[in-house]
Amino acid sequence: MRPAPLLIALAATAASAQDYQPRETFAPFDMAQPINRYRSANGLPGPDYWQNRADYQLRVTLDPVAKTIAGTATITYTNNSPDTLDVLWLQIDQNLYKPGSRGGMARGGAAGGHTDGMTLDAVGVAVGSGKAVSVTPLVSDTRAQLRLPTELAPHAKAVVTIRYHYTIPGEWGGRTSWGRSRDGEIYDIAQWYPRMAVYDDVRGWDTAPYLAQEFYLEYGDFDYWVTLPASMLMAGSGELMNPREVLTPTQAARLDAARRSDSTVPIRSVAEIGDPASRPRHTGTLTWHYRMHNTRDVAFSASSTFAWDAARIRLPDGKAALAMSYYPAESAGTARWGRSTEYVKDTVERFSARWYPYPWPAAINVAGPTSGMEYPGIVFDAPEDAGKELFWVTAHEIGHNWFPMIVGFDERRHAWMDEGFNTFIDVYQSDDFNCGEYAPKRDSEYAEGGGNPVDEILPVLADPTAPPILSRADTVIEKWRHPVTYFKSALGLVLLREQILGPDRFDPAFRRFIAAWAYRHPQPADFFRSMESEAGEDLSYWWNGWYAHNWQLDLAVAGIETAKDGTPLVRVTSRDRLVMPATLRVTYANGTTRDVRLPAETWIRQASTAVSVPAGTVVKAELDPDHKLPDSDRSNNVTQR
Repeated sequence: MRPAPLLIALAATAASAQDYQPRETFAPFDMAQPINRYRSANGLPGPDYWQNRADYQLRVTLDPVAKTIAGTATITYTNNSPDTLDVLWLQIDQNLYKPGSRGGMARGGAAGGHTDGMTLDAVGVAVGSGKAVSVTPLVSDTRAQLRLPTELAPHAKAVVTIRYHYTIPGEWGGRTSWGRSRDGEIYDIAQWYPRMAVYDDVRGWDTAPYLAQEFYLEYGDFDYWVTLPASMLMAGSGELMNPREVLTPTQAARLDAARRSDSTVPIRSVAEIGDPASRPRHTGTLTWHYRMHNTRDVAFSASSTFAWDAARIRLPDGKAALAMSYYPAESAGTARWGRSTEYVKDTVERFSARWYPYPWPAAINVAGPTSGMEYPGIVFDAPEDAGKELFWVTAHEIGHNWFPMIVGFDERRHAWMDEGFNTFIDVYQSDDFNCGEYAPKRDSEYAEGGGNPVDEILPVLADPTAPPILSRADTVIEKWRHPVTYFKSALGLVLLREQILGPDRFDPAFRRFIAAWAYRHPQPADFFRSMESEAGEDLSYWWNGWYAHNWQLDLAVAGIETAKDGTPLVRVTSRDRLVMPATLRVTYANGTTRDVRLPAETWIRQASTAVSVPAGTVVKAELDPDHKLPDSDRSNNVTQR
């Protein structure tokens, strides 16, 4: 098609910015994953997508004197893949705490404390209808290989029975630990049973060692029984199946009342902590039975020092769940954990309405020694959290139920997906809760004081040592973990939603991605393809610049011009490698203003472009007048004449 004479003249006079090369910025983005019948070009599961399954029955005893967990795990593993398997792989994350573990060495050899790891006392495997055969596991750091007595054919099952024990790490445990409150001990128990590694269509067995970069797990149903001293209360993932065996009649009645209440109901009040009448038995043990369907994991917490309250969560389609909080006496009060259940309830309700319905019977917040850690249906936060900090950490950790508990991201390799996606939805929860009581979201990935996030990201973009988002999680050092994995990843989604696509295109595409990949294992390429296909936009320049590289944005107004036919023109220039759609605001001599929306393609062929604006005498031109873009040099965003 023949170009217009005006465009020829403008192209001939355009000056290129020194650091901007359009073919680099708009280069095709390598998704690094082929499309096939398992994963489609539209970013959704393909017609032959498959996923293996692991169902668990767990029976353990927590011994608070010896500080141990011991018991039996029975795993029914279903091979839904087209492949015949000769081995199974287990994850035994407690081996992180053994001296010389890979995770300890990755952090300079100091893990803060040591245990003997998880001991597999006996392992038996039955394949198909065959009898159980004793198997000697081959343990390698935090993994154990089980060589099968006979091969596991496609669509067949194997039953693995494991007797095991381990010592619970102290507060140095990080994601699981025990510690002391004012009135007694609290146990936050996670990674507490041998867990099946994922076998998928991307890598086969994904046996990345546990270096403390969280998890990648198969989905299934869980039945689990935990035997505790009778003085203890237990908070567990899923639904308590035997409340009348482990609670007093008064507590069971209060729990039933909470299921019908939008206000917080005390199940055991602070005043009742330590009262023998608040437990059905004073000595011996009680066994708590929980069940959770279609989940990738379960965790629990136990203590004799807990207060406990609950309220109804109203879910879409008339469904309901329970918001619950467990905390020691020193954490009580409306300025502290007394509002925790309110925070949980509101967060689950709003995320369910905005993104995807919460699927499980309870969402639990626990105050204990493991601060700021999430598992399906239960999160661990700090007893000293209060006010806005408690709200922010509660919303963030509960939000992880969507990413990666519902949408099963591989956190071991792609921590930016679960942390960044979750931090992204946090932003809007802070705006929404109680008419913005704790807005805007301000935590460790945003500087205190209410600054603009697009300014706060600038030092990260300017630092040549900062890793790109698309880095293997274990290679991102602590200096960059929050700035890149949380903050930059989340801000990338905010900018994609609000500045590139707009909510009308972003929100349906994002919801479609969540629904399609719920309880499945999406890869980064699936997300990129899904957003492009559903939103109708080639986003190569954005994936390249913001995710695959740490490029900077510097858009500038180079001058106000007039075409030969009298049309007013504003010359805009890209002076660095990242580009984005931008708003150009022109001010006329009569004081009126007009906004012109510039697409990213403004710079797809050249660094400098003269933009035609509505007729009139232009006296001022400004790019990004509302300060929405992470522009590294705002001094060149405006010009006047």
